[in-house]
Amino acid sequence: MNQNIKQAIVRGETSLGIEFGSTRIKAVLIDRNFETIGSSSCEWENQLIDGYWTYHLNEMINGLQETYHQLKQEVENNYGVTLQKIGSIGCSAMMQGYIALDQTGELLVPFRTWRNATTGTAASELTEKFQFKIPQRWSIAHLYQAILNDEEHVTNIDYITTLSGYIHWLLTGSKALGMGDASGMFPIDESAQQYNEDMVKQFADLIANKEYPWNLKDILPKVYSAGEHAGYLSETGARLLDPSGSLKAGIPLCPPEGDAGTGMVATNSIKKRTGNISVGTSIFAMVVLEKDLSTVYPEIDIVTTPDGSPVGMVLANNCSSDINAWLGLFREFYEAMGLKPDMNQLFSVLFNKALEADADGGGLLSYGYYSGENITGLAKGRPLFVRSPESRFNLANFMRIHLFTAFAALRLGMDILTQKEHVTIDRILAHGGLFKTPLVGQKMCAAALNVPVSVMSTAGEGGAWGMAILASYMANKEQHESLADYLTTKVFNDAEGQEVYPDSADVNGFALFMERYTEGLAIEQAAVDHFVENWKKTKA
Repeated sequence: MNQNIKQAIVRGETSLGIEFGSTRIKAVLIDRNFETIGSSSCEWENQLIDGYWTYHLNEMINGLQETYHQLKQEVENNYGVTLQKIGSIGCSAMMQGYIALDQTGELLVPFRTWRNATTGTAASELTEKFQFKIPQRWSIAHLYQAILNDEEHVTNIDYITTLSGYIHWLLTGSKALGMGDASGMFPIDESAQQYNEDMVKQFADLIANKEYPWNLKDILPKVYSAGEHAGYLSETGARLLDPSGSLKAGIPLCPPEGDAGTGMVATNSIKKRTGNISVGTSIFAMVVLEKDLSTVYPEIDIVTTPDGSPVGMVLANNCSSDINAWLGLFREFYEAMGLKPDMNQLFSVLFNKALEADADGGGLLSYGYYSGENITGLAKGRPLFVRSPESRFNLANFMRIHLFTAFAALRLGMDILTQKEHVTIDRILAHGGLFKTPLVGQKMCAAALNVPVSVMSTAGEGGAWGMAILASYMANKEQHESLADYLTTKVFNDAEGQEVYPDSADVNGFALFMERYTEGLAIEQAAVDHFVENWKKTKA
């Protein structure tokens, strides 16, 4: 088997997926059977600078090179082959955000990530203008807010894109974006498979008095559907990715995608009535819709699959950050005892304690708001853990409540789809690090949404693997073969997965937790309103 893989690597019969997640940059190399033959990752972290969450450009480049170097080294160690040829490459990253470049390709302002909740006025005005939900994190909201703020850099814009589109441009020189990621920049017209022309004109009218030297369509990346060629690895790009000089230029790249699109691919969730949940620093659920929603909801984004089908998306800014912070505290305690912790074991032990807890978490309450939360209207991060004298405060309940709260804001949005719009979901597939511990994350997710939840063997690294699948689809699909058919008949035809059905006690327990959760939000809002009213009186 190793000899066959070695020959496949030598011939370049492989596909590489690279994904810039919120805390890790990951790479996965797969063969023609979609099996992982090499993987690597390195950590990086966002920073709050001058009021914006951002990542430094040098960290992007260093992280990309380090991740590829580790992958190259692993392949060489395991198969005795130096990577020179790769059949196809795809780049993925956190959706949305704002990268603005001038004519020389220089960043005009630091990368503004999806995490920023600084575009409220712009998002609200555009939603009203378009009669289409424009979330704060979308690129067009960032651009319009910069216009409203009279930021100097706007006049000099030559190109705006997302992080995946930026990395793709560095590697190829092509200003391209996959349809799924593009739908997080500006609304997509499903029939035309391009940016919505009427809304483009509405935006032009909105800013006409500014007399900028650009128009919107010229500064947006070109939209590509899954399976299309979106450029080739340039000599500059090859040296950027692999400074050693081993990697050859000319490798075709598929359209770059956002992590939402790669999550759908990695869970085979691009058919109508299917859904997936991706967990990490943020959490989002995506359901492929059979019909348009009846109205605009602040909690529901409308995006697309990588091949253009409309998707109802619920995204909460916060998921695992607060859990990770608490696990870090337990690690410090472990180290203070003179022990060397195995983090995988630490996660496993603590997560499994949640299965021993009271169904409702013993009356405890947690808000894992490491950053602002759009769904519940919180502008800034305020992680909070609360208990009353009557609460049953023990480790099991502590862990369950923190897992529950990871799904809580998401549940508020999902209720709109299932209860108000009566959207039917045949199945939910989940992926992300929280599901690495067997069963625990699934049980909590099934309790939160009251639907069966499946996790596949690729759950822990779904995004980078999903991007590699999209690269493989571009290179290896049959003529007229749809992405849905490629996934169903080739990628997942014998895939193993484990499905967990909701337990009635857990469902009822989560419902009790949500009563506390929503009551706490109401109390907090009342306190804020009271403070603002008193402040106004003192100013008067």
